[in-house]
Amino acid sequence: MKVYIKIHYRNEIETVACCDENLLDQIFIEGTLKIEISSSFFGGELMTMKEAIEILKNASFFNIVGENVIQQAIEHKIISREGVRVINGVPMAMKMIF
Repeated sequence: MKVYIKIHYRNEIETVACCDENLLDQIFIEGTLKIEISSSFFGGELMTMKEAIEILKNASFFNIVGENVIQQAIEHKIISREGVRVINGVPMAMKMIF
């Protein structure tokens, strides 16, 4: 099981974008909600889930999308199930620490 991770840097703030491998370059719409899993935002390095979880554990800001990465983030207590939003059957979560 692999995921894409891309780290964005802006004003000394790192934001980690992570998605399940099979979701890259797809768009999901449900009512007025839309998530675009673009290569430009999510399409960084393809890595194992174990490697990705270690990065997400230390991230202050992240966007994660996909059943596999969401499930692993919950199991590793990085996010809670209550913080997950589902758009057209695809779970996503964000983390921001100020």
